[in-house]
Amino acid sequence: MDVYGSIASFAVVVGFLTLTPGLDTALILRTSLLAGRRPAWAVVLGIQAGTLVWGVVTAAGLSALLSTSRLAYEVLRWAGVAYLVWMGGRMLWHSRRSGAGGTAASEPSGRDGSWPAFRRGLLTNLLNPKMGVFYIAMLPQFIPDDAPHVAMGVLLAGVHVCEGLLWSALLIGFTGLVRGWLGRPSVKRGLDRLTGLVVIGFGLRLATQPS
Repeated sequence: MDVYGSIASFAVVVGFLTLTPGLDTALILRTSLLAGRRPAWAVVLGIQAGTLVWGVVTAAGLSALLSTSRLAYEVLRWAGVAYLVWMGGRMLWHSRRSGAGGTAASEPSGRDGSWPAFRRGLLTNLLNPKMGVFYIAMLPQFIPDDAPHVAMGVLLAGVHVCEGLLWSALLIGFTGLVRGWLGRPSVKRGLDRLTGLVVIGFGLRLATQPS
């Protein structure tokens, strides 16, 4: 398979992965609806920065440690579990506070909310060992033998990032159309609680999945 064929085939595979509803989709929708467009894009950029890191690390051969060292995998897995459960619990707590006081915001907005949102997206991606395992399993299959591995890995990860950005733009655009109805406090609290439960669910699933 030549370089162009590898890129096209990889684009199809990660395209299906991008369109599959998951934690990233839930975080983007929740942030866009509750905090606005700017923090939502910060989450997106954090997620895609994590994707690029996984691609570079995998192409450089460093992430093979996850497949050869059970300890490294377990440390990353339980760090991810703890982070997801903490993040989901925090969302549930914020929804409870907003329900009691009526005015508490679920997310900071504006400039102050961009960095925390970026960090949330980045950590959610980097602390997911399944992402690393996916890249370890899939990326080498799409790197031709005569291609420079690191450069090709960065290029393929860039394809994944571009598809993620396009899908995220559609998600954020959609929430802009329905934000008026979903902006009511009761709907916001319900969305915050639902997303919190979904995030905790992903954490528990990661904890119970076989390593």
